[in-house]
Amino acid sequence: MKRGRFILGAGMTGLAAGVASGLPVYEASEVPGGICSSYYIRPGDSERLYSTPKDGEAYRFELGGGHWIFGGDPLVLHFIRSLAPVKSYLRKSSVFLPQKNLFVPYPIQNHLRYLGPEIAAQALHDMVVASMANQPINTMADWLRACFGPTLCDLFFFPFHELYTASLYKRIAPQDIYKSPVNLKLAIQGAFADVPPIGYNVTFVYPEEGLNVLAQRMAARCEIQYGKKVVRIDLKERVLFFEDGSSVNYEFVISTLPLNQVVEMAGLALDEQPDPATSVLVINIGAKRGERCPDDHWVYIPQSRAGFHRVGFYSNVDGTFLPFSTRKAKERVSIYVEKAYLKGQKPDTVEVKTLCEAVIRELQEWGWIGEVEVVDPTWIEVAYTWSWPGSRWREKALKALEEHGIYQIGRFGRWVCQGIAESIKEGLMAGGAVR
Repeated sequence: MKRGRFILGAGMTGLAAGVASGLPVYEASEVPGGICSSYYIRPGDSERLYSTPKDGEAYRFELGGGHWIFGGDPLVLHFIRSLAPVKSYLRKSSVFLPQKNLFVPYPIQNHLRYLGPEIAAQALHDMVVASMANQPINTMADWLRACFGPTLCDLFFFPFHELYTASLYKRIAPQDIYKSPVNLKLAIQGAFADVPPIGYNVTFVYPEEGLNVLAQRMAARCEIQYGKKVVRIDLKERVLFFEDGSSVNYEFVISTLPLNQVVEMAGLALDEQPDPATSVLVINIGAKRGERCPDDHWVYIPQSRAGFHRVGFYSNVDGTFLPFSTRKAKERVSIYVEKAYLKGQKPDTVEVKTLCEAVIRELQEWGWIGEVEVVDPTWIEVAYTWSWPGSRWREKALKALEEHGIYQIGRFGRWVCQGIAESIKEGLMAGGAVR
């Protein structure tokens, strides 16, 4: 019986592995790129277009919300630029406190003067006390409290993470610590004056023609079969079964599919509680720009009636996200709104419609958008991955799959948090290792 070598998933990681290895790639959808892919919708329409219309009269969105390319090794960035020219940007991001109608530059702990002298003084006091308390840290909530103290936790970090993690932050292990760097010297300076930007995403790049073009040009170098969704894996006989009724025998597989889904499809019984993941409903909106629309690239929101935790502004990053004829006037805006859900809580069509209406109404009340021309929700089943404190589920799952010839790579495949550049690097390395 002939057995083949395959790659599962034509997202950024799988495409890079396909380029480097030459192995066949199986992709569930009909286009490459996974959640890191752009698409276009004309004003007043609902049809998704996967390439720019010739007249340019369409809003550009992304399936998974804004995916910007942070960091990356010089050679990885060179690889990206060789396929698709990119532009460079300096991050502009804020925290919005609706109850105060106040924008505070990100990260909030380094810009305390925006909160007023009383709150700034109390927050600094809390941070100093917390830094000396040597508190036990087991959960993300513990870590936030130990770093920022009660004032900033009550004002921002706890309510934001309640939304961002779909209420998991009190139970999951600390994660993504690098995203909220703690530096008391900068916090003190920021209570009185400006401080230099810090963090992993101070600068970023983005393809001039959209992520879909980068994905398409990587795909052009791969052998891809589309519409091939894996639904079951027979580990003993080493067979992949697809939704269309076909199957293939494998020698080994490089998989970029979410680790929890692969474990379930393979029927693996692990002596460990599976680590959790959150899903995200991304609502892409094209609208007239509101009078109080922020100039930020994205905004973190700790409280909203509709339950969303972040609003990103594609067109504040680059005007090419807008219909061509509207770019000079700057009277339109292309945005994405994110709302997190626990596994198994996917809203039905009616719930999504109701939520979209609530989100639009709230953003209009804030003055961020006016008349809406396009609204298009997308669902990301596994958007953020987390771990239970002390969990060994991830390690056990990866090892068990490797014993049956399945090697997980990428952000969701290995259950890690990483950006596009790091995912492409991992795909190139994996593909090169098996070529």
